[in-house]
Amino acid sequence: MNSKSHPALVALILLAWTALGRAQTVSLQRDCPQLRQFSALGVEVSKAEPVLSTDTLPAYCLVQGTINKRIGAGGKQFGIGFELRLPNAWAGRFLFQGGGGMDGVVRPATGGIPISGSTAVPALARGFAVATTDSGHQGQGGPIGAAADASFGIDQQARVDQAYGGFIAVTELARQLIVSYYGQPWKKSYFMGCSNGGRQALMAAQRFPLAFDGVMSVAPAARVGTATISSAWETIAFSEIAPKDDAGRPILSKAFSNGDLKLVSNAAARVCDSKDGVKDGLIFNTKECHFDPTELTCKGSKTDTCLSANQVAALKKVFAGPKNSRGEALYSDWPYDTGIAAPGWRALKLGTSETATPNSADVTLMFSGLKGFFFTPPDPQFDPLKFNFDTDPSRLQDTSVLQDSLLTFLSTFSARGGKLMLIHGMSDPFFSAYDTERYYERVVRDNGGLDKAMPWVRYFEVPGMNHCGGGPALEDFDPLTALVEWTEKDRPPEQMVAKGKSFPGVSRPVCAYPAFPHYRGTGSQDDAANFGCK
Repeated sequence: MNSKSHPALVALILLAWTALGRAQTVSLQRDCPQLRQFSALGVEVSKAEPVLSTDTLPAYCLVQGTINKRIGAGGKQFGIGFELRLPNAWAGRFLFQGGGGMDGVVRPATGGIPISGSTAVPALARGFAVATTDSGHQGQGGPIGAAADASFGIDQQARVDQAYGGFIAVTELARQLIVSYYGQPWKKSYFMGCSNGGRQALMAAQRFPLAFDGVMSVAPAARVGTATISSAWETIAFSEIAPKDDAGRPILSKAFSNGDLKLVSNAAARVCDSKDGVKDGLIFNTKECHFDPTELTCKGSKTDTCLSANQVAALKKVFAGPKNSRGEALYSDWPYDTGIAAPGWRALKLGTSETATPNSADVTLMFSGLKGFFFTPPDPQFDPLKFNFDTDPSRLQDTSVLQDSLLTFLSTFSARGGKLMLIHGMSDPFFSAYDTERYYERVVRDNGGLDKAMPWVRYFEVPGMNHCGGGPALEDFDPLTALVEWTEKDRPPEQMVAKGKSFPGVSRPVCAYPAFPHYRGTGSQDDAANFGCK
């Protein structure tokens, strides 16, 4: 028999499948509250309730709770808060959604693509079960412009949980809850995150090589403690040239006007844009970009068309990265890219405060972490603007051992079929894309060279993109689909087609490093179909 000769039978079968699906959905909704009774050592389930579908998300079972509630150092209460969303129409996949900032907040477990400009469907809407955590402490995680709460740093276990203990504990619990709810384990598990979530994603592949099949790390804070050295370095450099208020205090945001930053962006594009063969406002051929802001130095007084000698010197100092008195690099240098004029770059490096009280994320987030968490022991009264680049870096060593996600030997992860995708915006002002680039190159070196590493690790650089999105970039693409296709069907992503609001009607392939888009010579230069990766 076939469908063409027996249409009535086919219709009957489809009707039966539909009825079965409805029955299963009703059953799952009825069983969801029963997860409140789930029992495991140290686990408290505070909520388990069905949630109806919306225009953007399917119906799911919402589970919330805490692992290992305790009173820690300083009498503070700690516990690993979590959220798990179990879709009624489950695809047999699990995704851990990484955190951000210094965590402290349980974010909604929707599995959204961790790139702000991506319009791709979130993982929950694709049938993934999705989990999140606050990483073992509660407090303000550090949104741009607001002070972060790093007081959890007084507690040893809280530091461990924030580094990696929280997400692996929630992953193990999610594994049990999934089996309890669906009656079977997941088929594939994924980890996806940006910034601190990107650091956690690298931790997942490095320290728990059996736990995840596909890992996506976007703009990873791989050396977040060390990066705070750069935050101090650049804030000091910019403060030294910034205009002063009546009390002689620097107004950080005014070290560069928006027009000044636009001058740098335009000049970098003028020098480097066409290196990839097409002048389109995007610097894809980063290896051949050798921009020097010295060309912008005013011949006389400062005007809107040039930079003062002090501004140029500060830029060169900042982009070269922090160094001690012996000239040794303490973090990383930075690429010159067009996103320096974007609001996201200003928000992180300079802020927008019109007073001598700065609101840059370098100050509100990174300095808070430096004093309360990254230093051992914590030093809440420390003034980061007096950072000693010879002696103070040693105070970060203990936390770096916990936090840094720099391990390169990933033989177990790769041998079992694990796939690692790295993505970084070239205009990220928080964590240098060069640092991620060098990590990727070390992974290739330490795992048998390019031929052996390429089947399981890829790195993608996105020109113009700021931290976790934003900037004049083609940032609207779907890396989760690429990761799933790679992990489950062994289709390595050589490129991902991207578009963006900054470039209406334009698409380009985002190529696996070190390749970049190459125009084939025919057809519209606005269409990704007319480009290859070379």
